[in-house]
Amino acid sequence: MSATPQKNRASRRVLAAAAGLATVGALVAAMPAGAHGHGRGHGHHTPARTVDVQLLSFNDLHGNLEPPAGSAGTVTETQADGTTKAVPAGGVEYLATSLRAARKGHPYSITAAGGDMVGASPLLSGLFHDEPTIEALNKIDLDVTTVGNHEFDEGATELARLQNGGCHPVEGCYEQGKKFQGADFPYLAANVTDEKTGRPILKPYTVWKKNGVKIGFIGVTLEGTPNIVTANGVKGLKFHDEIETVNKYAKELDRQGVKSIVALIHEGGAPASSSYNYDCDSPAAGDGISGPITEIAKGISPKVDALVTGHTHQAYVCTIPDPAGNPRLVTSASSFGKLYTDTTLTYDRRTKDIVRTAVKTSSKHRPAPANPVSANHVVTRDQAKATDMTALIARWNTLAAPIANRPQGFISADINGRGSTAPEKPLGNLIADAQLEGLAPADKGGAVVAFMNPGGIRSDLVYKASGSEGDGVVTYGESFTVQPFTNMMNVVDLTGAQLVAALQQQVSGSNEASPKILQVSEGLTYTLDMTKSGADRVVTGTIRLNGEAIDPAASYRVAMNEFLAGGGDGFAALGAGTDKLVGASDLDLFNAYLAAHSTAAAPLAPPATDRITIVQ
Repeated sequence: MSATPQKNRASRRVLAAAAGLATVGALVAAMPAGAHGHGRGHGHHTPARTVDVQLLSFNDLHGNLEPPAGSAGTVTETQADGTTKAVPAGGVEYLATSLRAARKGHPYSITAAGGDMVGASPLLSGLFHDEPTIEALNKIDLDVTTVGNHEFDEGATELARLQNGGCHPVEGCYEQGKKFQGADFPYLAANVTDEKTGRPILKPYTVWKKNGVKIGFIGVTLEGTPNIVTANGVKGLKFHDEIETVNKYAKELDRQGVKSIVALIHEGGAPASSSYNYDCDSPAAGDGISGPITEIAKGISPKVDALVTGHTHQAYVCTIPDPAGNPRLVTSASSFGKLYTDTTLTYDRRTKDIVRTAVKTSSKHRPAPANPVSANHVVTRDQAKATDMTALIARWNTLAAPIANRPQGFISADINGRGSTAPEKPLGNLIADAQLEGLAPADKGGAVVAFMNPGGIRSDLVYKASGSEGDGVVTYGESFTVQPFTNMMNVVDLTGAQLVAALQQQVSGSNEASPKILQVSEGLTYTLDMTKSGADRVVTGTIRLNGEAIDPAASYRVAMNEFLAGGGDGFAALGAGTDKLVGASDLDLFNAYLAAHSTAAAPLAPPATDRITIVQ
């Protein structure tokens, strides 16, 4: 399908009093009282009692404008015979086509997102502080999104700029004669307040209106955002309980006469299967999903009719009953624009509410469809590309090319990171080895071991050429996509006891339900027994560094990025390090390692994954 020209969306522009706001507090003043979306379509007739409203949603795009490479760019699909296959998916050229095709024939259509639209982005977007992604989302006609944790990677002032427009305060305007316009859609942040004023830093909610139909959207990010974002990113901000916040604003909307409410929540769950078409309501509603969103869903007011979620990068369309026992949809569309969710909300004009009914068995013993009806759809790459997205990508690629196309090293095969489901990832080992090598010299920190957080690995290193560089060549753009945060490296003193405690924190405390397995440098080995629970999963007697047992009283120089050194991801033990030395950035060390260890004639092979022995 060919692209449609961008509509005049002035009515839902969120205007700023001034671009480049200097303080978090100024954000609130800059937001208008009502930046309401308007429906698409036209025509006048006597309204029926009910009207079907289409809700299209996606989450965790992370600035992936081009199709994600390797296994990170596929979704798992279960076939009729029970086997699974990997389907290539994603890329905004295809996402735009999919959404535009889905909207056809739906005069009442809303497109909403579950957060992390930007942040941890590939070079094409990240190099330009995600302006290309905001521009693409404007063209896609996104109506509303909540903030995710990654929207805070560069702090609240930069988030305000993405919303309100204005050129970057340090790097200026990227295109001559063009000023960045900001987002055409409201970013919602109901549970993020300014520490000083106590007020939300952005709009807590917005109301979509068309022909008397009103649907409210409340947006929250996970309360634990400060644990997974650098301290600078959340400075001066407070993050509040998701359930309490959504319920508070649901009451406020209800008082205003808005009875149909959707919560956009950047927190998620883990379905029992990784297939996007898995039925997580089997054998009964919500049985096939676990994780934080299940408890959140059970606590959110029945005034809220549907939950669009994210953060875990999983795909699910589940029914988790609300506190009144009514069926309620909880959806998530994987990540990187590989899926979108299409939900039909039936709006009752008399009650102004969404009709919610359970799956009922008809007289012929066939289940009648539930209401709302919802399903995830693959953003396939065998459909036509949206020409406006192709042009956008080409324009920004031209600006990025001099940096992006520089060769950094050579690999002999795919080295999986983000696409690996194993606790120990080949790319994780490579990154940790690069960090150790760069920081082992006495004048660089004297590190004896390095740790890498798994969430910081954003893609795979793919053998197949992404452009004209040739197979096996790793470009700067590709290495940036793997580690886009440009975290500064730290080397600190930790005792052996703290080192062991850090390994135990991978599988205990806040990480017990969803373990975060650190990627470790060569020389550190141990056994992880997943048949046990909590800290006992780490078999302490097996921990060895270069063949020797860890001495609890001894001091070790440990390399890690500044995020981990700040105690991020629940690793309080790593945050207790002393005698800190700040080194080069993680990306610089990674590129230096690739240059030192590979040539066209002798490319780097994927490292073995034999450092952590897993007992299942």
